[in-house]
Amino acid sequence: MGKGKEKEMSNWDLRWMQLARLVSSWSKDRSTKVGCCIINGRDTVVAIGWNGFPRRIDDDVDERHERPAKYFWTEHAERNAIFNAANKGLATQGCRMYVSWFPCVDCARAIIQAGIVEVIGGVEPDFEHHKFGEEFKVVREMLEEAGIATRFL
Repeated sequence: MGKGKEKEMSNWDLRWMQLARLVSSWSKDRSTKVGCCIINGRDTVVAIGWNGFPRRIDDDVDERHERPAKYFWTEHAERNAIFNAANKGLATQGCRMYVSWFPCVDCARAIIQAGIVEVIGGVEPDFEHHKFGEEFKVVREMLEEAGIATRFL
């Protein structure tokens, strides 16, 4: 592959990550905003998603935003993007996923089952993090075992 193509792909990677970060700003989550976009092999958007409440669920109820209740009410950006693709009847098999945060184990399982072949993260996970470190290690192991490439911008 020539240098021009590598540079072009790098520019597209940056554009898709910018889109994921823009989409994250649409989240109404009061503490963590995550965005995701699923891109096919022709470099076109299949679906986007951000963390938030499911459709038709009132996200103006303050108590639903408080921990631990928020974990019952909030869907993650990665699964929202996968569900949005499914809702439109679009395949995710063979696609790349750009996400502004490293996936949790629930999202990792969905990514694997959806046929995503590469996850590009906006931040590298801290495998020693006191709260998320062990989960990040499991996610890394799951994605590696499933043959899903990961890289970070």
